[in-house]
Amino acid sequence: MTKYINDSGTTGAVYGLGLIGAAIYYLSQATTFWAGIIGIAKAILWPAFLVYRALAFFGA
Repeated sequence: MTKYINDSGTTGAVYGLGLIGAAIYYLSQATTFWAGIIGIAKAILWPAFLVYRALAFFGA
């Protein structure tokens, strides 16, 4: 019998808090309904933006 332990709880919590914070930020900056929809999409995809900017900054 193999025992499998999933240790992804911490990263999920960090992503979840980042998602909530990003959603609050983007929605508070939205001036129209569609800007709010775009803000929700950005809140979900914020790690991709972060990695892209970091790689561009470091010249990779």
